[in-house]
Amino acid sequence: MSQTTAMDVAAATERAHVLAQALPFLRRYAGATIVVKYGGHAMGEEHLAQEFGSDIALLKQVGVNPVVVHGGGPQINAMLKRLAIQSSFVDGLRVTDEAMVEVVEMVLAGTVNKHVASLITRAGALAVGVCGKDGGMIRARKLTRTKKDPGSNIERVLDLGFVGEPEHVDVRVIHALTGSGLVPVIAPVGVGADGQTYNINADTVAGAIAGALQATRLLMLTDVAGVLDNDKRLIPELTIGDVEAGISSGMITGGMIPKVENCVYAVRSGAKGAVILDGRVPHACLLELFTEAGPGTIIRP
Repeated sequence: MSQTTAMDVAAATERAHVLAQALPFLRRYAGATIVVKYGGHAMGEEHLAQEFGSDIALLKQVGVNPVVVHGGGPQINAMLKRLAIQSSFVDGLRVTDEAMVEVVEMVLAGTVNKHVASLITRAGALAVGVCGKDGGMIRARKLTRTKKDPGSNIERVLDLGFVGEPEHVDVRVIHALTGSGLVPVIAPVGVGADGQTYNINADTVAGAIAGALQATRLLMLTDVAGVLDNDKRLIPELTIGDVEAGISSGMITGGMIPKVENCVYAVRSGAKGAVILDGRVPHACLLELFTEAGPGTIIRP
């Protein structure tokens, strides 16, 4: 046997070993609904984007029902810059006026949505791009935020414009797509009772959809390893009570707070578990679902 052939056999044996180890997990998630929030570096870097498309296609091909919710902040920023429209943020939320909401819808429900669907389709699964307005999937209401003046201690209501939050998720469109063997790719744009378009945070939409679908897992791809303790070590698992205690103690801070809150909302609404994991890790979704030691932090009831 030549050296090359021996190396080929060794590599094939290793692949077979990996598949054998994955079999119990494939059985566990057969027919399961997995909601994946896609954004951050995983979306911005081409090789990670290609791997993401392949991973979602693989999930579909092995009998899992993936539902993808995507963001698109950098792409919106680039388009606003091209159109010379100024953008401002309050507590991480983009203040969205009438001109800006048109741009947001155009970018999220258009360019970005179709690009993500195309990544998955090219990898071998049929993906269909939709937004929360399609079929009245996401009925939204205007998001209100208050801010306390540190001097006077008086709270004032902040006007974020056409920024919304999910009021109701109608899962019929999602079930129709998954039941037809398709992968839904959802842009976080919703519609109000009066027909007004609302820009909604993608993490919030993912949490609401995972809860409404009673998903087996919500996977939140981020640019950090997961929830870290005070010594900056990854915490593999948290309960809802642990999350509340972590926020109260100051262990969970900053931008991680809304992420864990959306995970908690999903779990309280019926999802079996929600995972915050690093989308910069190659094949993060597969590692989380099909190996014993997933790379992120899972939040359970």
